[in-house]
Amino acid sequence: MLNWNDLLNFADTGNPTPPRTVKKSDSEWRAQLTPEQYHVTREHGTERAFSSEMCSLFEPGRYACVCCGEVLFDANEKFESGTGWPSFTQPVKNNVISYHVDRSFGMVRVETLCNVCNAHLGHVFPDGPPPSGLRYCMNAVALEKVETEAKA
Repeated sequence: MLNWNDLLNFADTGNPTPPRTVKKSDSEWRAQLTPEQYHVTREHGTERAFSSEMCSLFEPGRYACVCCGEVLFDANEKFESGTGWPSFTQPVKNNVISYHVDRSFGMVRVETLCNVCNAHLGHVFPDGPPPSGLRYCMNAVALEKVETEAKA
């Protein structure tokens, strides 16, 4: 189980090796994604809080990256954070998320990206529930709900 110190270490010294790599041109991403998905995932944007019904969905399943289909989170790790964005305590595997220190907007946060395609997902904070204490605060438009394994 990952903890806050693990994530800070990844951000400072290097992220885990991704399970695979997906690279596309800007025009390919624009053709594949909606304008909002493109803005959030490729331009490091943020969707409006409480703008997605994904926050209140807690059915079994998995959540994959909307860009490359890599499975990132399991619904068993999802919780109601009250922040207005879907929140999770752990990724499905330690190497599917990459971590980068984000010093924008006058604060220091840890940005989360898909480790396969570098899509911006959101941020992670050390104020989640036990036992990990992590809150992966994700943009819903960066994720797609899948029942089992994601598309290739």
